Amino acid sequence: MNYILSKFSTYTREFKYNIKLAYPVMIGMLGHTFVQFVDNVMVGQLGTAELAAISLGNSFVFIGMSIGIGFSQAITPLIAEADGAKKDKDISGIFEHSFLICIILGIVLFLLVFLNRNLLYSMNQPVEVVELASPYLFWVSFSLISIVTFQSFRQFADGLSFTRAAMYSTLVGNTINVILNFVLIFGFWIFPKLGVEGAAIGTLISRLCMLTFIIFYLKLHKKLSKYIKRFFPTKVEIERVKKILYLGLPSALHSFFEVAFFISAVWMSGFIGKNSQAANQIALNLSSMTYMVALGVGVAAMIRVGNQRGMMNFRKLREVAISTLLLIIIIDFFFCLIFLIFNDLLPLLYLDPSDPSNLNDVNEVLTIASKLLIVAGVFQLFDGIQAVVLGALRGMQDVNKPAIIIFFSYGILGFPISYFLGFHTSLAIVGIWIGLLSGLFFSSLFLFLRFNYLSKKIILLND
Repeated sequence: MNYILSKFSTYTREFKYNIKLAYPVMIGMLGHTFVQFVDNVMVGQLGTAELAAISLGNSFVFIGMSIGIGFSQAITPLIAEADGAKKDKDISGIFEHSFLICIILGIVLFLLVFLNRNLLYSMNQPVEVVELASPYLFWVSFSLISIVTFQSFRQFADGLSFTRAAMYSTLVGNTINVILNFVLIFGFWIFPKLGVEGAAIGTLISRLCMLTFIIFYLKLHKKLSKYIKRFFPTKVEIERVKKILYLGLPSALHSFFEVAFFISAVWMSGFIGKNSQAANQIALNLSSMTYMVALGVGVAAMIRVGNQRGMMNFRKLREVAISTLLLIIIIDFFFCLIFLIFNDLLPLLYLDPSDPSNLNDVNEVLTIASKLLIVAGVFQLFDGIQAVVLGALRGMQDVNKPAIIIFFSYGILGFPISYFLGFHTSLAIVGIWIGLLSGLFFSSLFLFLRFNYLSKKIILLND
């Protein structure tokens, strides 16, 4: 018992520094989700079809964002490793090449989404939802350029353990988004009432403001500005580009597979009906916000593991990784309780049950959403574990096999379960979410086994 308590205290004493690193990342990541939360809450006042349209439009944008953000996360472990090894010249080189690649990637993702937005009309979704989603997607697709470029600055600062830069930027962006959403969705003073399209324009402008803020903030920062001598490299170093791509492409696949798995629930719920799709959006938006907390701890794991890798201290590497894992288990246990206890109340943030114009639809959406939140509450723990362990593996620069694990867990195991339970049983949308739970369980289990094996192997090889 004394040994167990001693081991546990070894991990818990790391909590303070983990939280110090993680909380700005949590706030920063929550910023991306909070933009959608504000859109959902405000647009939800217009009706269930409008809420479903936001869900459908964002399903396209989220796929692009997942690839861009996932790719950019390769920057953090490279910067963290160089920082741990005290290689300042490498830090500048990594940033310059990463910035160039992220701009190109952002433009490519924008074009892919923008030029394929008419696919909305061939997806067998509710017609009224598609007609509202199309103009929303038109505007929001432009924001992919700014959000992926923003990530190059964000991941650079995170890698240097300065996680507050993105937090400040997203706070500024969210403030602007709330103001613009209010005046553009509902109309105010000289601004016309644009509804769903107004939410999209507000999102685009707020993300441009986030990018502008973080550029000026880092350029004026006393400690970080020395690494940003220029934005683009004077000479492209092929080996450095290869290193970024080697880590970035599998990292992009990590995010793509996961987001595509959850986006499939949006599309499948649309086959069931607009109310199921709106309920799915409520549960998905709430789950996304708690997931951002897990991502924050995961980034802390990635930074600390990357630092220890640079210092060649592999026993400490395993210790800090496990400490972040214990931290997220504790946090997500409380999120689980919140979802289970308040599953009937949380959907009321989005829809007004006293609205006489949509009374039947609103009540049906609220009933379905409350059931989905029970499933979402159960998968909080597995969602958190897989996010943090994946962050630790990225810090170890192990990205290829985790990509296979994630594809197997979501594509081969989770998706078929979602499809079968959703369309071949009476569970319907609840069955789809049980499939999501299954995928998260398998992903968290296999990724942890991978980390446990790899971290022990590295220690044995270097002792």
